[in-house]
Amino acid sequence: MLTVPGFVDLQVNGYLGVDFSSPYLTEEDFIRVTRALLQTGCCGFLPTVVTASEETYQHVLPLIARVMKKKEFAGRILGIHAEGPFLSSKPGAVGAHNPEWVKEPAIGFFRQMQEWAEGNIRILTLAAEVPGAVELTRYAAENGVIVSLGHQLATAEDLANCAAAGACWITHLGNGMPNLVDRHLNPLLAGLAEDRLDAGIIADGHHLPPQLVKVMIRAKGVDHVTVVSDAAHLAGLPPGRYDNAVNKIVLEENGRLHNPEKQCLVGSSATITGCVNVLCAIPELSGEDIVKLTLDNPLKMLGLTRNDLQDKAPAFQWDEASRSFIRC
Repeated sequence: MLTVPGFVDLQVNGYLGVDFSSPYLTEEDFIRVTRALLQTGCCGFLPTVVTASEETYQHVLPLIARVMKKKEFAGRILGIHAEGPFLSSKPGAVGAHNPEWVKEPAIGFFRQMQEWAEGNIRILTLAAEVPGAVELTRYAAENGVIVSLGHQLATAEDLANCAAAGACWITHLGNGMPNLVDRHLNPLLAGLAEDRLDAGIIADGHHLPPQLVKVMIRAKGVDHVTVVSDAAHLAGLPPGRYDNAVNKIVLEENGRLHNPEKQCLVGSSATITGCVNVLCAIPELSGEDIVKLTLDNPLKMLGLTRNDLQDKAPAFQWDEASRSFIRC
């Protein structure tokens, strides 16, 4: 019998209208939506802070670190994912991030971010082709941080250089790149070919078509792919238009979350459990495969096991007949 305590998500930007990268984030709101998220079947996650102003980092990183100290969230909030600010500022590659806040990779500023976070940044996403990327990769990896490459226009050589310096993951492979690229020389194919980099993918049914999900898993192997939700702060809210200072966002009835003007997705409206349901509809994936992609592989990436989770009791059981995980 295949049972799991839930699923682990390495990339959650917010939930129920609360943005983890907002300068107005409060400890009360962060705790409230964290509790709600943990009720969805997510048994561990990394709150993700995207490209933001220095003042915002100085506000949100210590706030998240304080909440992590609470006994209630030990083994549940598993660290912080800093997605930026060391990304490409080019259209397409920057995606929904604000290019005005993008910085060139700098060890000094990352060290300051880590101090604000009280050492809790576990994953750092940066663009491999930007000057200083290799140096920051080496520094972060030597200090126990998982370096992931994404939101980039990187060549195969750029990825290889960062992989040699200690990078080991790709942030949402196939996304965070322009809609139109060279058909052979592009970050997607280069990422698939670089064996030293495991792949993170968003399996919400909108970021990647199912046939591409299959190709990615076949290319990397099921042991080297981790599914994330990339849940935006609008996840869990009803369809509608939600504009902010950076993006004009439309949440469609089918869950697609996008900026029609920029022609890009703006994160996901799904939770990791919603992504599990998408994976269940791919007949080539077994229940064991899905558990690797959404529980064991993300834990392995963090150097953890199921024993490190606070929630260990079986919560979901795989039902072969319906090809779904059913709450116990």
